[in-house]
Formats: sequence, C-alpha cells, structure tokens
Amino acid sequence: MINKDFFQALDQLEREKKISKDLFIESLAAGIASAYKKETGLNRGIDIQLNPVKCTIRVFAYRIVVNTVEDEEKEISLEDARKVKSVYNLGDHFIDDEISTKLFTRIAAQTAKQVIMQRINDARKSLVLSEMNEKEGEIVTAIIRRVENNNVYVEISGSQMEGIMMPSDQIRGERYNVNDIIKVYVKNVRTSARGNSQVMVSRACVGFVKRLFEMEVPEIRSGLVVIKKMVREAGYRTKMAVASDDPSLDCVGSCVGARGMRINNIVHELGGEKIDVIEWCADPSEFIARALSPAKAMMVQLNEEEKKAIAIVPDDKLSLAIGKAGQNVRLAAKLTEWKIDVKPYSEVSGMVDDVFDN
Repeated sequence: MINKDFFQALDQLEREKKISKDLFIESLAAGIASAYKKETGLNRGIDIQLNPVKCTIRVFAYRIVVNTVEDEEKEISLEDARKVKSVYNLGDHFIDDEISTKLFTRIAAQTAKQVIMQRINDARKSLVLSEMNEKEGEIVTAIIRRVENNNVYVEISGSQMEGIMMPSDQIRGERYNVNDIIKVYVKNVRTSARGNSQVMVSRACVGFVKRLFEMEVPEIRSGLVVIKKMVREAGYRTKMAVASDDPSLDCVGSCVGARGMRINNIVHELGGEKIDVIEWCADPSEFIARALSPAKAMMVQLNEEEKKAIAIVPDDKLSLAIGKAGQNVRLAAKLTEWKIDVKPYSEVSGMVDDVFDN
C-alpha cells in the first residue's frame, strides 16, 4: 500500500491535535483487527509496518509464539512455528497473513473506522483532561455556549473542553450571554456519575482575583510583593493584604500602579467591584485599622483573650467603616481574623479622652 497523503495526515494529526503517531498506529491496528475478525472470524493480532521514506504501509495478521497454546486464535506453539521457519523464538509474532484492506467489505471497513475514531477521541479527551488538570488554579479564556438552570456552560479556548460555572461561582449582577468571551478561573476537574469529565470554573472565587493581580502586577509575579491574605464578596468588594521584604518598595503602590492603571484594569474585569489593597502589619491593632479602609480608625482596642477588637472612627465615617449591610467591617474581620466592633467617636469619647489623659 503506497499513500503519501496518509503520512502527511499523520504528521498533521500529531502537529495540530497533539496525538502521537504511535498512538494513532495503535488505534489503526485495533480498528483493522476488528475488521479482520468481522471479515474472517479470526481473532488475530495486527502488525502495521510503516516506511515513511518509501511511503509504504504493510499490514500483517499474527499469532504469538508460545510454549503451550491456550488460545489457538492468538497463539501458536514454538514447535509449529519452527516448522514454517526455524528462526522463530518464544514471544515472536508468527505472521499468518498479509492483509489488503481493500478486500474488506463495507461493513468491516465501517467497523474499523468506528474503532479508530473511538480510540482517537478517547485519546484526545485524555490529553485535554491532562492539560486541564495542569491548568487548575489558572485563568483561561472561554466562550459562553449556553446558559441553563442558572448554570453557565463555556467552551475553554484551545481545548474544546466544556467548563461549568455554577451560580455560586458567578459574580452577582454580572450578565452572561451566549458567544460572549470571558476569563474564568479553573477550580478543578471532576468526573460525573456518568463518567464524563467536567471542568469547574469560577469568576467569584478569591483565586480569580489573585491570579488577575499576578498577571497585572510584575512585582507580585516575581515574588517581590507577596499577597498575605485576600477575602472577597464577589461583585461587591475585595480586600487584599500585601507585604514586601524590600523596605524601599511600595507594595501597595505596586498593586495600584501609576494613576491607578493596574488596579483599574482588574476592577474593569470584575465589572466595577471595589478593591482595597492594604499593607500587611504584624501589629493586630494597626492591621485592623488598615483593614477598615477606606475608613480611617482613630483608635483600636484589643481583647486578646477573646480576640475581639473595638475600632473607633469619626462619627461621619461610621457608615463608611461598617459598609453597606456591614460588608466592609465583615470583610475586615475575615481579613484580620479578629471580631471587630465599630463605634463612633461620640459614643466612646469619654473613654478615649481618659485613655489619652492617662
């Protein structure tokens, strides 16, 4: 059999689909073995010999040379094999027949095609699944294909894998339209009850914002600035504590960027979600005061036994410190891991004055 197109297609398959030639040859052998059995009723092994230089393909049916035959369709005894050729040894392939695939009937050829395509599809899925496992914890580009029962189904670009974004992984208030191109965070790859692989993606998790900062801020990517902790209520606000071992480096300014360019790019990707970047501090009272940003605390009192704190703020900044529905102080508490009670200065002014007088 001579076919230049076959070898060109084999190279193209390996280059574009990332399916190795060896794997394709195994699939081809399995397909021909199925067709051979359907055509002859014999369950033989199949050898495929390729010569890329001469562009030749030869196909042989074989049995394995063994001491004791247990399966006559697949095995032949060493004694019988050496009656044909004395060179045979145990484990060799005893060639029964050279096969011309042109002699296969339409049904046999169709069987071969189905087996080959199934093997290739399985290999492709396995390859893509492996690639997606490697992308776990990364941001990828995806195209929205459909929205059903509040779940958003996306096709991950370059992989043809389907990703699922559950309602809890969606940014509240964000609209998802078919054919929109969006960025998503790969949470994990799971196997469904039916055995299908599903890529779980998110835009609402903390990891999504963290990766956006790593992509946007070179100092974070290089490790000069470290994200110590991040908390988030998707669609509303994110608080991020950063630090650097280099005292000359403005870690907050690095994240914000000149004229706010870096952080604005991230805010735009998040649909206007507010982001507070604060400098991490080992002193709990100072860290809590910073965590209440954009409000400024006048004073923070700590109860270390119960890990509770009272933050005192100017009266006109009370609502800012607490935030809508308590969101700002709630996130500050999660960031610092302290229970924070915010009080206006007027409510505790006597107590504060006593502290300063003493």
